[in-house]
Order: sequence, then structure tokens, then C-alpha cells
Amino acid sequence: MTDFITKNGKVIPLNGGGGGKKGTGVVVAGALALTVAAGTGGATTVGGLGPTEVGSGGTSLRLGPRKAEGQKAARKGDVDGAWQRLGMRQLKRTTRQQAECVAVSFGEVREFFLQNRCTSLDRVLFAVTDGTGNTAVISVVWVGLSSDGDARRFQSVMNRHGSGDVHPLGSTLLDLAEIRFTGLRYGSERDGRTVTVAEAETATGQVDHDTLDALAEVAAHLPRV
Repeated sequence: MTDFITKNGKVIPLNGGGGGKKGTGVVVAGALALTVAAGTGGATTVGGLGPTEVGSGGTSLRLGPRKAEGQKAARKGDVDGAWQRLGMRQLKRTTRQQAECVAVSFGEVREFFLQNRCTSLDRVLFAVTDGTGNTAVISVVWVGLSSDGDARRFQSVMNRHGSGDVHPLGSTLLDLAEIRFTGLRYGSERDGRTVTVAEAETATGQVDHDTLDALAEVAAHLPRV
């Protein structure tokens, strides 16, 4: 069986059962318009829908320059601009949720938090669409650590296949169809003591792997929003 190799060098066996790096995180989505809510936060509809110049149903895209522009926009906090560089529009977004690190993590990631103090953890969930029925869900998690060294070690754990994860926001909602985050479309960035982790999956229609991967890698550059 052929392994899948991510852009940052992780080797993940393709087992056909959703057994990617991150495993058990689940978020729910409706069939036509995604509604997201979790804990004390609700979903907000953001931005308009309209035609885009990039289709996401398996179309061959020149994503390199677009992704670089999206990352540039993300670093500036231009969320809408970040998605637009990849031909997507923001449909919905949860309010930011704070949590205690150990309680919402599993595997080696949880073990890391038990031994290394987490100073903050914020999670948010985005739904983006190309305006033609293809929708993606993007989980973004910002983790604050006590030192630059702890942040480097945490990112190393997170980037390793089979290491566990921080549960994506919305994983306890079961009213609608579940979307499992596999970790196959994944991005992470570190800024001093803060590590940002992003994952993306298809919610409705068809969003190709490369676009999902680019969405995750762009989202990893977002400051806390």
C-alpha cells in the first residue's frame, strides 16, 4: 500500500479508514449550509457567496503562488482575503472558544500537556465554499506554551504521525452528519511561544486534496481571530 507523504515530510499510511495523523476529531455539518456551534459559542455567518475563479471539484490548480498569497493575507489577519486567494468564500465561523489543554487532547499530545504547562488554548472553526455547493471545514487551534523551547517540542509532537491531537471545536455535536478530521490535510506554524495547528476536510460536495491541504497551510498562519 502506498504511503501518503505530506508537504512537511510526514509519512502517513493510507489505510482507507480515516486513520490519519489526528484520528478522532469530529465536527458536524448540514447538507446544504453548514451550521456550527459548540460549548458556549455559536455560529456566525460571515461574508457573501459568489462565483469564484477557482473550482474545487478536482480541478488542477496552480496552488503554490495562491497559497503563498493566502498565507501573506492570513498573517495580516485578513481572513476573508486568505480564503479568497484559494478561490473560496467564508460561509460560517464559530466564535473563539478557550479550553484547558489536557481536557481536550489525547495521545502523546495529552501526555505532553501533563508534563509541560499550557498557558492558553483557543479553538475556532471555519466553513468556506466555492459558491457552487463545495464546502470545506477548517479547524484552527492556537496553543500557548511557557517557553520557546516548549513550543518547539510541542510542534514536533503535533507534527508526528500517530501522536494524538487537540480535539477540533464542535467534536461533541452529533445532530447532523459527522465529519472526521483525518490529519491528512494539515498545517502548523510557530511564533515564539505560540503554536498554530490547522486541519481541513470536505463538508459538502467535492473539495480536492490539494485545495484542502492549502487551506490548512494558509489557516496555520492566522493570528488568533
